[in-house]
Amino acid sequence: MGGVVAAKTAMPAISPLTGEPIKRADAERLAGVLKALADPARLRLLSLIQAAPEGEASVTDLTAPLGLSQPTVSHHLRILTEAGLLEREKRGVWAYYRLVPSAIAAIADLLTPPRKRATKRTR
Repeated sequence: MGGVVAAKTAMPAISPLTGEPIKRADAERLAGVLKALADPARLRLLSLIQAAPEGEASVTDLTAPLGLSQPTVSHHLRILTEAGLLEREKRGVWAYYRLVPSAIAAIADLLTPPRKRATKRTR
């Protein structure tokens, strides 16, 4: 059985919205993840995988709904995996992709102003 490919891009420790300057390296990492998200096909891939019955999908499950070729879908999945938004598990000749909920939550948290975060948690 194949292993799970883990996230390669770590999220910065400080949000750009905290009022403190974000370090250049942290800004570059966050920009890389946001760049991976800033593509309509990739956003659709995330939503299709999340909506899949088992919360996972293979390239063959995703080509028809997207209307894209297998190499193009594989390219987008690789970018999302390298950004740490998906994990990939190889099973025989097939690879299955799942969202990394903690990565999605970390992005949401980094982009939520601190005052809003405090209000959300007290509800």
